[in-house]
Amino acid sequence: MLTENPQPFDILLVEDEPADAHMVRTAINESKVYCNLYHVMDGLDALDFLRHESERYKNAPKPDLILLDLNMPRMNGKEFLAAVKADENLASIPVVVLAASDTERDINASYKLQASGFVIKPVDMAQFINAMRQVVGYWLTLTRLPRKD
Repeated sequence: MLTENPQPFDILLVEDEPADAHMVRTAINESKVYCNLYHVMDGLDALDFLRHESERYKNAPKPDLILLDLNMPRMNGKEFLAAVKADENLASIPVVVLAASDTERDINASYKLQASGFVIKPVDMAQFINAMRQVVGYWLTLTRLPRKD
């Protein structure tokens, strides 16, 4: 899946589990979308990345898409989602929840917090790659995203 956009898309992955982060990276590489994938371990680091609040992330790009795990230490996915959508500088960034849970409570809470999508992480690697290919393909090739400031 190639894009005509000469600039790479920037994706921020907020995921505390190294194995899941590896699967996302593999799936995105397999999807052949021209993008940069940035990875942080929790919601606090993600807000730091987005707001450039520390020296570590002072040159971090504004991502075109955020892929978000729900269950993380320090600041979980729901708290992060609420913070992003309450910030007028960040609210337009699409946030897709990638969750192991398929409980209605998590799904409903995510959408109430203005998630752009909710994807249940398949356990099987081939299914996971296919799911990520569809998510990335939809957001980065089919839709028109807001211009970066």
